[in-house]
Amino acid sequence: MANVSKKVSWSSRDEDSAQGEDTPLLNGASAVRYTRQFSGSSIFHIGRLSTVDLEEEHSEEEGAVLSRPKEIPHNEKLLSLKYEGLDYDNSENQLFLEEERRMSYMGFRCLEISRWVVCGLIGFLTGLIACFIDIVVENLAGVKYQVVKQNIEKYTEVGGLSISLILWAVLNSAFVIVGSVLVAFFEPIAAGSGIPQIKCYLNGVKIPRVVRLKTLMVKVGGVICSVAGGLAVGKEGPMIHSGAVVAAGVSQGRSTSLKKDFKIFEYFRRDTEKRDFVSAGAAAGVSAAFGAPVGGVLFSLEEGASFWNQMLTWRIFFASMMSTFTLNFFLSIYNEKPGDLSNPGLINFGRFDSDSVEYNLYEIPVFICMGAIGGLLGALFNVLNYWLTIFRIRYIHRPCLQVMEAMLVAAVTAAVSFTMIYFSNDCQPLGPDQSEEYPLQLFCDDGEYNSMATAFFNTPERSVRSLFHNPPGSYNPLTLGVFTLSYFFLACWTYGLTVSAGVFIPSLLIGAAWGRLFGILLATITSSGSIWADPGKYALIGAAAQLGGIVRMTLSLTVIMVEATGNVTYGLPIMLVLMTAKIVGDYFVEGLYDIHIKLQSVPFLHWEAPATSHSLTAREVMSSPVTCFSRIEKVGTIVDILSNTSTNHNGFPVVPRVSDDNEPGRICGLILRSQLIVLLKHKVFVERAQSRLQQRRLQLKDFRDAYPRFPPIQSIHVSQDERECMMDLTQFMNPTPYTVPQETSLPRVFKLFRALGLRHLVVIDHENRVVGLVTRKDLARYHLGKHGLEELQLAQT
Repeated sequence: MANVSKKVSWSSRDEDSAQGEDTPLLNGASAVRYTRQFSGSSIFHIGRLSTVDLEEEHSEEEGAVLSRPKEIPHNEKLLSLKYEGLDYDNSENQLFLEEERRMSYMGFRCLEISRWVVCGLIGFLTGLIACFIDIVVENLAGVKYQVVKQNIEKYTEVGGLSISLILWAVLNSAFVIVGSVLVAFFEPIAAGSGIPQIKCYLNGVKIPRVVRLKTLMVKVGGVICSVAGGLAVGKEGPMIHSGAVVAAGVSQGRSTSLKKDFKIFEYFRRDTEKRDFVSAGAAAGVSAAFGAPVGGVLFSLEEGASFWNQMLTWRIFFASMMSTFTLNFFLSIYNEKPGDLSNPGLINFGRFDSDSVEYNLYEIPVFICMGAIGGLLGALFNVLNYWLTIFRIRYIHRPCLQVMEAMLVAAVTAAVSFTMIYFSNDCQPLGPDQSEEYPLQLFCDDGEYNSMATAFFNTPERSVRSLFHNPPGSYNPLTLGVFTLSYFFLACWTYGLTVSAGVFIPSLLIGAAWGRLFGILLATITSSGSIWADPGKYALIGAAAQLGGIVRMTLSLTVIMVEATGNVTYGLPIMLVLMTAKIVGDYFVEGLYDIHIKLQSVPFLHWEAPATSHSLTAREVMSSPVTCFSRIEKVGTIVDILSNTSTNHNGFPVVPRVSDDNEPGRICGLILRSQLIVLLKHKVFVERAQSRLQQRRLQLKDFRDAYPRFPPIQSIHVSQDERECMMDLTQFMNPTPYTVPQETSLPRVFKLFRALGLRHLVVIDHENRVVGLVTRKDLARYHLGKHGLEELQLAQT
């Protein structure tokens, strides 16, 4: 690992550029040397990246590790070149126009119906997966807790409780090792909740392997094992990723992994349509997880779908509704109450009756204070997790080490839980209305149960519900304080492990615990305890504050919480709490998902360009010089340019004729690497057309059949004679690509690029000649730092 060296050489526009410091890489690699030039206003002068050179000398043993996408640079000032953009813009070439002309009115109506059918299928299948995960987790966790409970009761009387501790730790580790091996050795992209990856996909970044069938299988298996293994995780986050994978698969009408093509939905085989369906899948996942269809739609809207219209919103809402209904319906059959649709989501917060959750106007400042506490605790959580993730990337990059760490966390979680229950003397009477699934008596008197066990000896979802709804007096303040502290650090350590797991439920559980504690303390310090009587109300507000402080979602999270509690009374307090948590948390550090996106060096585009970037123009931002093709180009030239690994461009402007002295030509169109590869594969040469060889005219179907895994240029054989042939790009190129004058300011370029979901934006001079090309990485390089406008560097990570 230590002998991968990366060199980045820069040529700044200023001659006397100041020497930058060596920047260590996380993987122990030698330094990236870069130069920085400060102006008087502390704004970076922007240098041009000239070369990125990778020299890799490593043994075969290390080769396997290097082949995995784990090489994340320590330095946040880097942007990875391995990520490509999705093309949301249709190429309106002659083939596209011909196909449109051939389609009848009924054809377009059938397409619209197909879109609704696909959205219905997405919702149905996502609901089924959620139902499967829920039933399997409940049964596995039930068996585990029943075995451990019997063991504890047996050894409480005769002594030797250490055997119970070992049994609990071994059961936890056994589940977790299965889930961790699945992720570490079979599909590393399935680690974590998957929400950062789906955010990137909806933002327009192609994350490798993120919507594959194999990823879905590993995700589902992994999340079952990690939740049943008692880790401080939830199964809700991974549902969003699972929904997105289902959507990407169903909408294409085939499985590239299984090599099976069902010959349906062929029209949807392009980035534009696929990305719309993935946003529907993500919404269906949220809906299945929380029973919040409207929250699901708002999640997709808030988290990055660039292009949005009314019909798309309506279809996504339909997918979300189908998802909730499917989960509800099948769980009602499983619970032997067919038709009783009272389980809308995986997490059921239970009903908050209006009488018990009334709040007064003077409580709103108290709620806002809780929001600020949530923001502070969330910021602390994110900072700790950030440093822990950096440590993991540097030292725990081998799969076997990752599995060992997951086992260690599982065993420590069991040990901490057991210790807390063992030393807790918080005994509560076991009343007739008690909803405890596995009440542990331990050292309590007969007819009593250990209340610390309610929090630890349970699935996290049940623990959240008990904190919300157990009557006042069910918990000792010391119990809640110790539980909050220990679970906070366990959850922080667990997020980022090589297991499939979400952070939603642990965040809610931490917040519900300190929120309930807050309510109890308020009741004790005020003379009339009856006003603050219901601590469940404060548990709900604390849960919202903690979750908002960690993930920093606002609009969608408010609606999710309101829908999950089934009571709109708390709409205003929850909104105020989430706003406060976000404002306070953002002052210190970004949200958890944004931190993980940044650590993976993804070229993520936010809603707006950096505030102080109006002085930058397209000429300074663009990549140049640009590789252009002539309208009629020699096949050998095309093959050589596509085979050149040092450039690896994906979009090429087309000009009437490329001059020998590299003078820029007038723009005629734009053609993509993927299109050129299909043309070479089908050998669409001018000479073959003239020699009247029987050759079928290429149609858009040929390009769709090759999507999304276009063959690499190395797999296409071109003979020496064929290299001399010519290729006419006129009918395949996009004749009207989006262009901007070179004097356009960065925010205008950014707005056009982001709103239209572009992949390439051609920069032209006053005579319409191509002078440069703007891609996602050119725009994502600039961000507002503590010293004004800063530029990230590009590196092949």
